[in-house]
Amino acid sequence: LKQVQTPTDLRFSQFQLTLALSQNFSSELISVSFSYELKIDELKIQMTIHNLIKRLSVKESIDLNEWRYLEEMAFQDKRTARAFGMTAKNVSEHLRLRSHLLQTVYPDFIQLCQTRFNQTPECQLGTLWNLWLPLAIWLANRRQAQSRPFVQGILGGQGTGKTTLGTVLMLLLKHLGYQTLSLSLDDLYKTYGDRLQLQKQDPRLIWRGPPDTHDIELGIQILDQLRHPQLNQPVAIPRFDKSLHGGAGDRIAPQAASNIDIVLFEGWFVGVRPINPSLLHHAPPPITTEADRTFACDMNTRLHNYLSLWERLDSLIVLYPTDYRFSKQWRKQAEQEMGATGKARMSDAEIDAFVDYFWKALHPELFIKPLVEIPGYADLVIEIDQNHEPGAIYRGGDRGQ
Repeated sequence: LKQVQTPTDLRFSQFQLTLALSQNFSSELISVSFSYELKIDELKIQMTIHNLIKRLSVKESIDLNEWRYLEEMAFQDKRTARAFGMTAKNVSEHLRLRSHLLQTVYPDFIQLCQTRFNQTPECQLGTLWNLWLPLAIWLANRRQAQSRPFVQGILGGQGTGKTTLGTVLMLLLKHLGYQTLSLSLDDLYKTYGDRLQLQKQDPRLIWRGPPDTHDIELGIQILDQLRHPQLNQPVAIPRFDKSLHGGAGDRIAPQAASNIDIVLFEGWFVGVRPINPSLLHHAPPPITTEADRTFACDMNTRLHNYLSLWERLDSLIVLYPTDYRFSKQWRKQAEQEMGATGKARMSDAEIDAFVDYFWKALHPELFIKPLVEIPGYADLVIEIDQNHEPGAIYRGGDRGQ
């Protein structure tokens, strides 16, 4: 750190600079054109925590002062401490559970990072400690507190990390002794034939995804069966293949599931509620024309049909981009990466039209922001930054506190 002769207001990538410093890279190799503004004191804190977690992960002991330091850092963000139920009385037990789970799962986590995420585990060590481990323990406690399987809703758009979060949670919960099932809102799409008929009735439904393109009754039936399982009666979980019919997609053979403890039910508008229709008269872009406003109003009306499905959720987590417009940027990046490998890709203009279509249906500023800001709607909010990285963690309604 003493070798970094730069002003404290330069911008750094937290992970890249931390990794560079941890590997004793010289200051000449550290670029100052990164995306996070961190002062040197903050970097020292990040390095200290990173090294302590790394030692814990390989079952090295830390002394009492180092442990007290981890406890102190756990309370740095009061909102996160409240979200995970940490208090001055229970923080030590909280961190000991977290440390034990870290040591238990770390060999499997290394393999997961290498095979699924194509990253070294050290890249994800901070996220594992600060988010994934406490979230898994939080979910296990919620499940333990009730006598039936627990249904966790997860709302998140493309690029927010729904798939990664679900994959890691299933691994962690398995080590905690819980059988977890992943179910997507996509799995509840109406059949290809039914959607063709729907499109004839409403030609505005040019893509699958908006309200009315799902089989809500099927979703209710599946969640009810999972919440109240019958002995020796597996539940047939619907699955959807997006590649069928030239990308239009269709249902495939269901998957049998039994002895499920926790259901992770994710989707781009899971838990979203209808809003006052008057708000749509002054909606933000791309809702600009009268036809756009009519479409948005119709989608808002059809959203009422989903409320009975959301009633089956025991809890809701919102993966919340700090700027909803990131999703368009992320989609373009993903398509560019596909194009670089020789695969067919959408043009930027096609991506703009595609993403705008969903914003016209359920605009994030109007439909998702209330879940974050109004107490009682979301149990947990996890902010996602421009680089897809999780940031602030808090309870719904606790954002500005």
